[in-house]
Amino acid sequence: MGEHHAMKILTKPEELLLLAICNLKDDAYGVEILKYVSEKTGTEWSIGSIYVPLDRLARLGYVESYLGEPTAKRGGKKKRYFRITKLGLKTLKENKRVHDEMWSEMPNLATG
Repeated sequence: MGEHHAMKILTKPEELLLLAICNLKDDAYGVEILKYVSEKTGTEWSIGSIYVPLDRLARLGYVESYLGEPTAKRGGKKKRYFRITKLGLKTLKENKRVHDEMWSEMPNLATG
């Protein structure tokens, strides 16, 4: 990574959504992503709170979306799936590195 290329600091929702997409693999679509982040964070996320950052991540080139096959269950409507891009994965790893480095410098929380 070039020295003059500033790293994009992900917002917490962006980071959580990228992680969800990676971990859900081929099941990374709206409702499953929503269930996953709600379960992991112990907070109810709304569908809007997912699609706003997802659209931003897509614009930044960190995720790409594609339409799945229509299913009868959804009245023939196609699901929009998401997958992380190379750039998205690189950015996620870089954010983790910074995060881990900063946490490792924290004084021991147990003694504070």
